[in-house]
Amino acid sequence: MTHSSQQTRPAAVAGMFYPGSSTILARDLRDLLAHGAQIPAERAKAIIAPHAGYVYSGPIAASVYAPLSALREIVRRVVLLGPTHRVAVNGLAVPSSTAFATPLGIVPVDQDALAAIAHLPQVVVSDAAHALEHSLEVQLPFLQTVLGEFTLVPLAVGRASAAQVAEVLDCLWGGDETLIVISSDLSHYLPYDVARQTDADTARHIVALDPHIDHPQACGATPVNGLLLAARGHGLRAQLIDLRNSGDTAGDKSRVVGYGAFAFSEAADDAH
Repeated sequence: MTHSSQQTRPAAVAGMFYPGSSTILARDLRDLLAHGAQIPAERAKAIIAPHAGYVYSGPIAASVYAPLSALREIVRRVVLLGPTHRVAVNGLAVPSSTAFATPLGIVPVDQDALAAIAHLPQVVVSDAAHALEHSLEVQLPFLQTVLGEFTLVPLAVGRASAAQVAEVLDCLWGGDETLIVISSDLSHYLPYDVARQTDADTARHIVALDPHIDHPQACGATPVNGLLLAARGHGLRAQLIDLRNSGDTAGDKSRVVGYGAFAFSEAADDAH
């Protein structure tokens, strides 16, 4: 399969969503992760993290990324799903690029993993869906900081069902070497107190593995629901790590965006 497009997808939102300088970005991430809630590090198989500008959602993302440093020598592949914001696409789009760049360096795309899902009808190739998409990109500097060497399976999720997403996740589930990351914010532009109630309700549904989240509740509802379906099938349990909004971090409280951080791990055998 030959593609004429560029081999490396360049950073599209460096200098906007997060610092474009590698030095400043590394320093900001160090600060964010140092303040990240050090929850007991159960070995997370999957996480949900927000994807706004770091000044808004960085502290919430850091709360779920900080404990992943315990998996630095274990995780070798990250399956990263986020919603498309700019380009409509049917299904789950993979790029033809062989790597993704950020100011912190290059992350190779896992070609073997893409080959393993290429037969699924809901998996399509679209560089346009990835070119300007921030939902995946903003997760990469966090991953590059807390993990060691890893390959990336980038999936920009457009019009698809939760079952179609779960089918892709099942194909790529792997073992301890594979981490699944779902990029999603929660409610958008509600008044502060309404947002807090709405997001708390959404968080309860996510922790209950209820795969019926809708788009007003979470912009990444489709990949979130797909993960919740897959998590049920694989016996994972969900934990709420952090739940805040832009009114808590860097914005005014009249219209806020909600952010949640969740970790999914294998249920302990003695929890029956």
